[in-house]
Amino acid sequence: MNLHQLRFVREAVRQNFNLTDAAKALFTSQPGVSKAIIELEDELGVDIFRRHGKRIRGLTEPGRMILNSIELIMQEIDDLKRIGKEYAAQDAGSLTIAASHTQARYFLPKIIPAFMQKYPKVRLSLLQRKVEDIAEMVLLDQANLAVVTASVPEIEGLVTLPCHQWEYHLVVKPDHPLNDSRMLTLDEIAKYPLITYDRVFHGRNRIESVFEQRNIKADILLEVIDADVIKTYVELGLGVGIIVGTAFDAERDKNLRSIPVGHLFGTGRSSILIRKNAYLRSYIYAFIEMISPNLNRKLVEKALAGEGSDYEL
Repeated sequence: MNLHQLRFVREAVRQNFNLTDAAKALFTSQPGVSKAIIELEDELGVDIFRRHGKRIRGLTEPGRMILNSIELIMQEIDDLKRIGKEYAAQDAGSLTIAASHTQARYFLPKIIPAFMQKYPKVRLSLLQRKVEDIAEMVLLDQANLAVVTASVPEIEGLVTLPCHQWEYHLVVKPDHPLNDSRMLTLDEIAKYPLITYDRVFHGRNRIESVFEQRNIKADILLEVIDADVIKTYVELGLGVGIIVGTAFDAERDKNLRSIPVGHLFGTGRSSILIRKNAYLRSYIYAFIEMISPNLNRKLVEKALAGEGSDYEL
């Protein structure tokens, strides 16, 4: 048994069981991949793949268990390589961050410039993705960590660390009557057309349910997936907007006013996702602490090792 065989099995699965594509991805020959996989199956005494003629069609039951073990082995090997690289160059390397739109657009721009100034030798990549795709990227080691606005369910193999809290804000024009209200009520807001998130956004259901619980009909004029679009149409005078507070920037949004409405629609918590037992280089711990000072290296290491699960902001 050797590492090449393990790599070939993993890549065959990643390439949707196409050995030709797997060979291309690994810069080798298709017959060589096929031969190595058969030799591994002979050594283990079980079939890893289901076959139809010369083509493989999927994993067998033992094949699924073998793949899980291979993924763990390859992750450990990748971590060994990272350890060597870190001690060879303490302040150089790469950092890949997967982020939801709100984090990539509004929150991380406050963090990334300072990080790059402190670690100029680190090559940083920011990948904006849908929340449902982000967790898989971290699990597959395509990203070192992820930052998401929405709360995510517990996912096996991932550690979720809260990094900052937010509340909903109402955005209006500077001369809007709601600016004069000391404590906004749902009845006051419902007098105006609403511009808010599309139903694909995690908080849309919460906004609607608040109105429904009070038997107040909300006049939702426009539904979008981008807070910048919401602010654009509020600025045009078409209605009032409800957005995540993180998405409002007083300097950029000088033609609008933001009114906190967490007392009506509640608060949320953004989180950092990291693969359990992942090896993180020193500058990645530094980046995490820049996002949230409470997440110091000692606490993150304990979380990655599975020691405790309750982390306060």
